[in-house]
Amino acid sequence: MLSDIEIAQQCRMKNISEIAAALKIPEDLVEPYGRYKAKIDYSALETKGKKGKLVLVTAINPTPAGEGKTTVSIGLADALARRGVNVCLALREPSLGPVFGLKGGAAGGGYAQVVPMEDINLHFTGDLHAITAANNLIAALVDNSIQQGNRLNIDPRRVLWRRCMDMNDRQLRFIVSGLGGKSNGNPREEGFDITTASEIMATLCLSLNLADLKKRVSRLIVARTYDGKIVTAGDLKAAGAVCALLKDALKPNLVQTLEHTPAFVHGGPFANIAHGCNSVIATRTALKLADVVVTEAGFGADLGAEKFIDIKCRLSSMMPSVIVLVASVRALKSHGGVCREDLHLENLDALRKGLSNLERHISNIKNVWNLPPVVALNRFSGDSSAEIALLEDFCSKLGVEVKLCDVWAKGGEGGLDLADAVLRALAMEDQYKAHFTYPDDLSLADKIRAVATRIYGADGVNFAPGVLTQIRKAEEEGYRDYPVCIAKTQYSFSDDPKKTGAPSSFRITIRGIKVSAGAGFIVAYAGDIMTMPGLPKVPAAEGIDVCDDGRITGLF
Repeated sequence: MLSDIEIAQQCRMKNISEIAAALKIPEDLVEPYGRYKAKIDYSALETKGKKGKLVLVTAINPTPAGEGKTTVSIGLADALARRGVNVCLALREPSLGPVFGLKGGAAGGGYAQVVPMEDINLHFTGDLHAITAANNLIAALVDNSIQQGNRLNIDPRRVLWRRCMDMNDRQLRFIVSGLGGKSNGNPREEGFDITTASEIMATLCLSLNLADLKKRVSRLIVARTYDGKIVTAGDLKAAGAVCALLKDALKPNLVQTLEHTPAFVHGGPFANIAHGCNSVIATRTALKLADVVVTEAGFGADLGAEKFIDIKCRLSSMMPSVIVLVASVRALKSHGGVCREDLHLENLDALRKGLSNLERHISNIKNVWNLPPVVALNRFSGDSSAEIALLEDFCSKLGVEVKLCDVWAKGGEGGLDLADAVLRALAMEDQYKAHFTYPDDLSLADKIRAVATRIYGADGVNFAPGVLTQIRKAEEEGYRDYPVCIAKTQYSFSDDPKKTGAPSSFRITIRGIKVSAGAGFIVAYAGDIMTMPGLPKVPAAEGIDVCDDGRITGLF
């Protein structure tokens, strides 16, 4: 059996100019990065009216068994193309941290991949490096302001802006910097986040254009003064230089699938810390060029899809017409309590128990967001016919179409039934008027309660000591209208990763908040969330190599 990278390396890619031409992108707007990838000058397309319908791919809560959300997104787009639909993908960029850490590559799998796979998984067009540099420029300007007379009266104990790098490195979570005497800086505690968890990443991905990015960068909160006042990147006069670093990174990247379907791969905020979806610019550009755009939100629908709708859609005036919910028999049995070693064994009782997780996600899509769901059953070789029949009967009783999806093994051909179901749902979109989880005018505390009770199924929210005071202060400083971005475990509806399935009789505990003024949302921390991951005992990096001819192996 060929590995993902071996399959990708066998692909005969089209020149990126051909992919751009298929979307009718004028040649002068295409900025090639070699033969198979390009930046697109989106600004010239801003006046072009919206053309396409948006399909959001999300999933049940992730498990070690795997769900295959990105693979399904790519395979669905290829299947729609096979049905003659003018379709385009809009996906996130991989982060080097997970690529070299636990997950390996993140460009799909099997015969449903975006290519050039090695480039996309590694340096690509340099976007993440530019974001890292922009973030660390702000950090350097903060410390330089303190060193050079501290004209902004910054309290060194209240510097809020952390440095970042696009790598899993637990050693950098908490550090002391500025050692070596007066000429080498002001000693203080600080730390690093992974680039994809940085506010600069979220800010870039939610910006509408360069002018909007500059406004957002100006309002980034970097520190507080000795008397508690906010210090922004605008106060540091950093916005111009930061945007100079980001002007090319803001342009969406065009690549292709193995079957030559156009794909924008751009931006990559984490979904448990930020909003977890590709850039607004890439999605809007795709919607101006294609009749159907397939996009994806990170982790399960309680995190990625909720933030896609309540943050990205709220701030960009987009809304999906259909939501595809990816599940697998293996993952549902995992939610039913089966250990990973036994997932290949038929277990109808565990599957019935695990279906509660699928049911809650379906209920949220239909009853909270008022959108039509289609379930994509990502098929694995060990799935029994009885298990598949049980799942199909369960979805039928809920009035939801479920389609077997075999795109990993068959590419677009393996997703034709799913594509047909999606097209049927798109034809009925006039029957639905999408809703947010909460209105803008709720208090921040009530917005958090709304997500916890309406989406997670919690009985309520416990705020740790001092958090309600933090919330009141944020509202007094002008951030009451912001949406909330709850950072919690991806493995459970609750804030306890061990509570799988559809837990009940629980409360969410919020231990703190952060105002992400540039991104335009309030992060509420539930449970222990790391903004700088560590490497596993056996990192994926140990299996990656490059041959003498430059061919990369072991990426996934």
